[in-house]
Amino acid sequence: TVDSSSIYHNTSTRFTDGGVFGLGAEIGISTQKMHARGPMGLKELTTYAYHIKGDGQIR
Repeated sequence: TVDSSSIYHNTSTRFTDGGVFGLGAEIGISTQKMHARGPMGLKELTTYAYHIKGDGQIR
């Protein structure tokens, strides 16, 4: 496994953007693994890994 939130295969890293992933614009970026504060449930303990595959796109 790779410890990363986005894994790219034959694709430009310029695709790393909240708007491209459908998550909306970034207000702040947390670089910590655990980004939740206060009481935590299953949703706050879940992390996602995006695997992006392409054919050499540069955006």
